[in-house]
Amino acid sequence: MKKNVEDIVVSNFYKDVRCLIEEARHTVASTVNAAITMLYWQIGKRVNEEILKGKRAEYGREIIVSLSRQLILEYGNNFSGKNLRRMIQFADVYPSKEIVVSLIRHLSWTHFIALIPLKEPLQREFYTEMCRVDRWSVHTLRKKIDSMLYERTAIFRKPEELAKHELAELRSNDKI
Repeated sequence: MKKNVEDIVVSNFYKDVRCLIEEARHTVASTVNAAITMLYWQIGKRVNEEILKGKRAEYGREIIVSLSRQLILEYGNNFSGKNLRRMIQFADVYPSKEIVVSLIRHLSWTHFIALIPLKEPLQREFYTEMCRVDRWSVHTLRKKIDSMLYERTAIFRKPEELAKHELAELRSNDKI
């Protein structure tokens, strides 16, 4: 009997400790993701402002390739030319630091990689808000984009100003 009680106590304690560990891991992963995403935004912003100066000059591409080579040597393949161009696009598409700061609590860098190529700002905003409010995984986001969810909604069929107003209203109510 005593052995059973001890087993139950240890089992329950184990479950509690396991839960603490999992929560800490999740917090660490979220913090790391937010820091990396903000770093990528800052790099993109600085490259665009200080190197490209808002233009897509040929010499700018050469500088990006050179910068990439140096960064890869010290920090690895996350700083490839392709990723640096994504960082620049990220800062172009999400120009406000305040917006990025609020979104990185909910979206990962991989979410942003899926959102950046969307051509229509309203479409991107729609999917961004859906990810934020409904906590979509990257897989779900990609499926929704591929299934043209935005194009099948009523928001898509409305004039742009009305659609923006509805999106803002839904965002404020978190009811997308």
